[in-house]
Amino acid sequence: MSDADWVLLLSRGQFALTMGMHITLAALTLGLAPFLVWFEARWLWGKQPGAREALHFWLKIFALTVAIGAVSGVVMEFQFGTNWAPFSQRVGGIIGPLMFYEVLVAFFLESGLTGVMLFGMGRIRPGIHFIVTCMVALGAFISAFWILAANSWMQTPVDFSRDDAGVFHANSVMTLLSAPSFPWRFTHMVLATLIAVAFMMAGAAAWRILHRPKEAAARIMLTSALTFCLFAVPLQLVIGDLHGENTLRYQPAKLAAIEGSWRSPAPGDGEPLRLFAIPDQQMQRNRAEIAVPNLGSLYLRHNLTGHIKSLSEFPADSLPPVLPVFFAFRVMVGLGALMLITTCVTNLQRWRNKLLTSRRLLWWLVLMSPSGFVAMLSGWLVTELGRQPWTVYGLLRTAQSVSSLSLSLTLASVIGVLLIYSFSFALGLRYLLRYVNAPLPKETEVVANSLTTSSESGQ
Repeated sequence: MSDADWVLLLSRGQFALTMGMHITLAALTLGLAPFLVWFEARWLWGKQPGAREALHFWLKIFALTVAIGAVSGVVMEFQFGTNWAPFSQRVGGIIGPLMFYEVLVAFFLESGLTGVMLFGMGRIRPGIHFIVTCMVALGAFISAFWILAANSWMQTPVDFSRDDAGVFHANSVMTLLSAPSFPWRFTHMVLATLIAVAFMMAGAAAWRILHRPKEAAARIMLTSALTFCLFAVPLQLVIGDLHGENTLRYQPAKLAAIEGSWRSPAPGDGEPLRLFAIPDQQMQRNRAEIAVPNLGSLYLRHNLTGHIKSLSEFPADSLPPVLPVFFAFRVMVGLGALMLITTCVTNLQRWRNKLLTSRRLLWWLVLMSPSGFVAMLSGWLVTELGRQPWTVYGLLRTAQSVSSLSLSLTLASVIGVLLIYSFSFALGLRYLLRYVNAPLPKETEVVANSLTTSSESGQ
């Protein structure tokens, strides 16, 4: 490999690292914000002390995540001007406004009011504090809206023109929101973040119930998370299927990589469901394949004989890396199936009043607590690796988007980012695990009394 190839590989790896870690933080804030609204509503109108304690418990984690996420987001976007300057020059006219709207509206709304939400408890009226919590949640959703609008346009670009220098220009204001994959990508990602946080919350609540069986806050956390998953997980399966149909239409090479389909089946036969395989991109075939005949067509084309475009129908230099896309998709789907089964079983036992006394199920929820985030990151790998070798799908290659940096400078940058992010996330994870295991803060009662006094004075 030449130095230029190494620079490209290292720049892609650095961006994947920073983006993956930032997605985890952003997903935690996006998914946790609606639960904060829910707990505060149950406290204000349901007068449940357990909901108050649950709100206070997760509020600190939310604020810490917003603070770290703000820093990681700056590092991530800084790379557009360093490692990916040609991309910024050519696509900045379309992607730039979306990033500007995200920072101007969502970032300042979310980060600015998070401090009010955290330090305003007991100092402002409960009703005003609830409105602030709702605005913070709205800011998180607006942020996801603009970020995913930008990503969706890069995945399925429409309504643009290019000048002689190869610079992209939007044909209209609606270009920013007209990507055909945007509705499905946004819905799928938002649901993924909510489900990921719900399973994390259920695992944390289960852990606390195992050690503190009578804690009211943990019971409300567990009930809220499992009830939400009962509706959200099946809905995610439907949205995922619709998103897959969109991929079939606009990114057929990605879908072929997901399925590991090197050649179309014989006429009259359907696509197989490949449970396991080791794709060999050089030989263009699968090794050790385990497949169920015709079953793949059932979810791909909703019949038993439909076909998709195979990988052999595309130029070899336009194919994504098949092996990681193939396995990442199966990790996502496998964890999704486990989450669906877990949701059904735990809710059934909850209705039978046996969940809180079933130590096996509670321990299983603890083990499943990171499953939503792992599934979400696996889906992100499918999305981004499946788009390769393009930054703007079918129009601008990744090799044309990277800056001409020296190999030594790129390597030093990657090592620095890796060390800083690893240290930060290790400390954050350590704090999170210790906090989840700790007794509820004693100052909760102080905050509750002050809020009660504020509420009474307001009346």
